[in-house]
Amino acid sequence: MLLDRYQRPLRSLRLSVTDRCNLRCNYCMPEADYVWLPRQHLLSFEEISRLVDLTLPLGVDKIRLTGGEPLLRRDLHVLVAELARKTGVADLALTTNGVLLAAQAAALKQAGLHRLTVSLDTLRPDVFQQLTRFDQHAAVLDGIRTAADIFGTLKIDTVVIRGTNETELIPLIEFGREVRAEVRFIEYMDVGGATHWSPTLVFSRHDMLAQLEAHYGSIEPMPATDSAPADRYRLPDGTIFGIIASTTAPFCETCDRSRLTADGLFYTCLYATHGTDLRGPLRAGASDDELRALLRAIWTARDDRGAEQRLALADRSTFISTDALRRDAHLEMHTKGG
Repeated sequence: MLLDRYQRPLRSLRLSVTDRCNLRCNYCMPEADYVWLPRQHLLSFEEISRLVDLTLPLGVDKIRLTGGEPLLRRDLHVLVAELARKTGVADLALTTNGVLLAAQAAALKQAGLHRLTVSLDTLRPDVFQQLTRFDQHAAVLDGIRTAADIFGTLKIDTVVIRGTNETELIPLIEFGREVRAEVRFIEYMDVGGATHWSPTLVFSRHDMLAQLEAHYGSIEPMPATDSAPADRYRLPDGTIFGIIASTTAPFCETCDRSRLTADGLFYTCLYATHGTDLRGPLRAGASDDELRALLRAIWTARDDRGAEQRLALADRSTFISTDALRRDAHLEMHTKGG
């Protein structure tokens, strides 16, 4: 197993298949102008498949397809089928905003996708439009219900922002019960395009648990069984939910995630400001051994603890400026894959 400088293994690979998105969530891509990746730079499905093959012997066994909005990538089910066939891929998941999910869920399931996560920050159409700048709330709910029927279960990710949706934790858990989904609440993070982030907008894990306990009664923490970022909890009636406390209680110590952008930059931390180009040597004819050696060198040199370093700052403000985002698309959350 390949280990970094803190003895963290390379286990998870987040594959961004596009930087484009059909929403404009204001914690992810809030600016009026965007720098999009040139289409000719995007990796083909064949190139993605080859790079995945190179990571599997190094320890990767969990793959998550992301974006942007991954369902915007034409014929995504073809890539899903290719990845699902690979020996060594124990977990193949996808994160989507749900807008296009109702029409594609069956094809994704048939192609071999194991799991689905849908982003849903609110049950209120007006708040949804405020957050995303699009009137697609009904489409997302339809996508969740359709996918739940096809997959049997799914996860819902909710970014909780004080003053926006922190009063919806209980309704979202109840909605999760209705559609057989495990809800995961995520603390508002100061990454990528979160140019309006401030500490005062963070609704912490402590705040979430206090609100939920006041309504449901005693909440039982569940023991961790893997390196997943969510701490999981059980309500008195057995309902399970999760909290990802990346802002107030980072999980850098156990982070086994790597990221590959749609144009082939390899990142070892969500807070990293530079990645390593794999597309260049891939298209220049590098051998599998050469590319695998490059990946090995990147991971064994990895010493990222980005979230912990941000937490330690005395004066914590916006991480990436608007001007920097307009100069480099790779600094955006919608490019790195969240």
